[in-house]
Amino acid sequence: MEEDKKLYRRFLNGDNESFEHIMNKYMEKIIYFIYKFIKSMDVAEDLAQDVFVYILMNKEKYDSKYSLKAYLYTIAKSKTLNYIKRENKITYLKDNDYLFNEEEIEDIIFDKEQSQNLKIAIDNLPEPQNQIIYLADIEELSYKEICNTLNMSLSQVKTLIYRGRRKLKKILMKEVNNYNG
Repeated sequence: MEEDKKLYRRFLNGDNESFEHIMNKYMEKIIYFIYKFIKSMDVAEDLAQDVFVYILMNKEKYDSKYSLKAYLYTIAKSKTLNYIKRENKITYLKDNDYLFNEEEIEDIIFDKEQSQNLKIAIDNLPEPQNQIIYLADIEELSYKEICNTLNMSLSQVKTLIYRGRRKLKKILMKEVNNYNG
């Protein structure tokens, strides 16, 4: 968190490499977050780019008392909802290869399989549980950051996380049982 704030301060002072570092750190995560809403990789990538263009054009709007990560997700959510309202449609594509870093091929195959199983299980959760579980457990946002990002109360977030994790556990246990039996 502090590293992000330092990078942002350097960006405000004209250090473009700091902005590129922030973008590299969060771009894929923002794309996946947007993808959860709209199920279109191309549109998710475009909207994620829009998030960072917004930061470039409005760099003074960020309040450093909040985490940069939560701020980025809030902008991403806003851009996504605006897109959905504007387009009034949802497109479904199944392309998740962008999430994997360059590693050895065996690690990629193993990680991809596990990651896809987890993403599928999270996708099977009802809205907004799947979004909250993603933000809490994958992106590791705090409950307060999730509240701010999704405009929910702390009790709503806690309840949805509790219920979502229980359902996720059942989904994953069912997969394990189907695999073993």
